[in-house]
Amino acid sequence: MTDRISIIVVDDHPLFREGVVMTLLESGYFDVVAQAGSKDQAIMMAKKHMPDLMLMDVSMPGGGIETAAELATSCPAVKVIMLTVSEQEHDVQAALRALARGYVLKGVASSELVRILRDIYNGDSYISPNLAVNLLMRNEEDKAKPKTAQEEFDLSDRERQILEKLAKGMSNRDIADEVCLSEKTVKHYMTNIMTKLHVSNRVQAAIKAYEMTKK
Repeated sequence: MTDRISIIVVDDHPLFREGVVMTLLESGYFDVVAQAGSKDQAIMMAKKHMPDLMLMDVSMPGGGIETAAELATSCPAVKVIMLTVSEQEHDVQAALRALARGYVLKGVASSELVRILRDIYNGDSYISPNLAVNLLMRNEEDKAKPKTAQEEFDLSDRERQILEKLAKGMSNRDIADEVCLSEKTVKHYMTNIMTKLHVSNRVQAAIKAYEMTKK
């Protein structure tokens, strides 16, 4: 297969890291250009190879979130995805502040991980839906009751339909199939939705969508 997605896998547990690498290589979609086990190694490999994606653990030596934040400055074209066992709210929020494009739990199926990485490469963002719900529930107590989504953001019926499906963790491709639109049209709707919601990526839009369902 040509035009494979270049990726670096960073985890300080070699056995787990090798398993992820094998999964990615066997999918046929990825070219694993390097492996690393710490922050210093990850940054060095990123600058050397400038991969499309970097998949890294939150709790690796030097800190995955700290690594992501540094890469956002030194290698902004590299899309960072956290692959971790941590479901802690502060880790999720810190990863988003560090401009990670995805936050994936290590219990994810191999095929799902491949799909998520391909979607992020193509411009999407991802956060495990249950983690997005937890963030919303934690913040909701401190918020005054807002206007309805229709009043506050002026979303069309179609935009709200697409946003509801995004809130369920569906990709653009899955949404397109379900609402009988082309994937390109769904991406156009997503651009409009993010503009109206005043958010910059799908992760933030998904969190906003969960908030709307609580109103």
